[in-house]
Amino acid sequence: MDSTAPAVGAFPSPFSIEAPPGCEGWQEMYPYYALFDERRRESDEPRFWFWNSMHFPVPMPAFDVICIDSPYQAVGSWQNRVFAVPPAMGIDYRIVNGYVYISGNPVTDPAKIAERAEFFQKRAGFYYENWTELYGKWRAKMESLIAELGDLHVPELPEYEPDEVAFGDDRNTAFYEVLDAYGRALRLDDLMWQHHFEFLLLGYGAYGTFVEFCKGHLPDIPDQHIAQMVAGIDVLLFKPDAELRRLARLALDTGVDGAFAQGRSPEEIDAALEQSEAGRSWLEELEKAKDPWFNMATGDGLYHYYRSWLDDPSIPYAALIGYVTALRSGEQIERPAEEIKRERDRLAYEYGALLDDDSRGAFNNLLALSRTVFPYVEEHKFFCDYWFLTRWWNKIREFGALLAERGFLQDGEDIFQLTRHEVASALDEMVLTWATGGEPLGPKHWPPIVARRKEILERLAQWNPPPALGVTPEAITDPMTIMLWGVTTERVREWARQQDGGRVLNGAAASPGLIEGVARVVKSVNELSDLQDGEILVCGSTSPAWAPIFSKIKATVTDVGGVMSHAAIVCREYGLPAVVGTGRATSEIHTGQTIRVDGTEGVVTLLDVEG
Repeated sequence: MDSTAPAVGAFPSPFSIEAPPGCEGWQEMYPYYALFDERRRESDEPRFWFWNSMHFPVPMPAFDVICIDSPYQAVGSWQNRVFAVPPAMGIDYRIVNGYVYISGNPVTDPAKIAERAEFFQKRAGFYYENWTELYGKWRAKMESLIAELGDLHVPELPEYEPDEVAFGDDRNTAFYEVLDAYGRALRLDDLMWQHHFEFLLLGYGAYGTFVEFCKGHLPDIPDQHIAQMVAGIDVLLFKPDAELRRLARLALDTGVDGAFAQGRSPEEIDAALEQSEAGRSWLEELEKAKDPWFNMATGDGLYHYYRSWLDDPSIPYAALIGYVTALRSGEQIERPAEEIKRERDRLAYEYGALLDDDSRGAFNNLLALSRTVFPYVEEHKFFCDYWFLTRWWNKIREFGALLAERGFLQDGEDIFQLTRHEVASALDEMVLTWATGGEPLGPKHWPPIVARRKEILERLAQWNPPPALGVTPEAITDPMTIMLWGVTTERVREWARQQDGGRVLNGAAASPGLIEGVARVVKSVNELSDLQDGEILVCGSTSPAWAPIFSKIKATVTDVGGVMSHAAIVCREYGLPAVVGTGRATSEIHTGQTIRVDGTEGVVTLLDVEG
């Protein structure tokens, strides 16, 4: 249907959106509380909801909803109940035709804001004063959690239990062990999300305080210049890509670069390298790099099909082919780190010189704090979204294999078409009938449900979600909404003005530079392989896991994102122009179109009508 039909304000009412043909009943995949419901219409319809295409660019499979619930439970707990961020509580979400829309819960009472500020200053201040020590403990917690996940055993269901169950003192039957392991797997995910948000809000908070100071004392300073002053800092998340560049140089130095031919699969490259001593030595270096750097994911981690580089080496091998080809041509493959640092330091010096002595001291202190906490804003993703989550999804696959072995599913991957609660129910019946020897109903019950949901998801993927629903707000105050998603009061009004399309898209100026080129619209990680050298990437948002492709592209344009979004940060670190938070780039721009990206002004111009 036309997603811009009946509207409340500038955007459609969430209650006016109809299911695409053939998708009737899509709601059964999701929890009752995740839906727009007539019983909540009075409070939900007047609110502003925006599509979180940064984290959820495609319709959500039923099981993957755990990666909506757990994060929003965690971010709300830390933001609202622990640090009491003064202007913002937590984030509500609703699902429309499989797509995730979110809305912040602001704090508007001045007395309540003042009350919360006391909590925030005391608690956040403790973290800022002890950042290095606390962050070291955080990394140790995450490494311990990843190890615990690896040790979690999913037992088989044997014909007869082994002797130790019959005769041992400390024994459990498989029925208990299966159910206990599943429950523990879910709780480990919750625990990861609790760790994930412990520091993240403070990273944004420190940067937000620096932004407020700059805008108060330097009224004409662009947001982009503020962001550039904290760029050029070594971040662990760029290490995997650095390792690929090192391996590419090693391939040339040892004369095995011929194996990296365009179009070859990872298996074909490995087979070619195995033919020589130098090739085998290169493969040994690759093996050393894999732990831990190949624990990167192929996407943002929040969907089950984002595998790690260990499971799906297509991205790193494609990057290796690209780097080897570039080196052969004498091209530069390093990030322009020194140039970015020089520009960072120049801006900091020149803006600092405009301030009086007292203000300059505060400026320098806030800048130093922002640079101290900034690495966490990116590094947490390596431990949480990539290393942990790719292994966690694989652990859930073990339960899927168990259900498939017993006929409850046709394929182990089908587990992700059931909600986590339905999986618990299926496991209950599976161990029940295993224990009793009875006939299970599950093999007749679940496969038709799975088949129908796969069909619905395929159809929903063809629908174009509007960037927002509901009423245009008077003001956006949630600091995380502004910095991460780039959803500002001005940006939302721009989205509303652009509902009918146009040749110019406005967004946030995320990374400076002006470039023209051919667009490549990428709506899922599976389409990354279509990117050609020199194209401009147009997407919902980017993931740091995509870093290897940044050597191929000329610029980036996203639907959603702010100056501290991952797309903005990565583009600044790679010296690429970027405009983020345009709202509708992926629906207005077509692959093959020539576009102009002005990352200094935050403007994208469509230079021809069609690609």
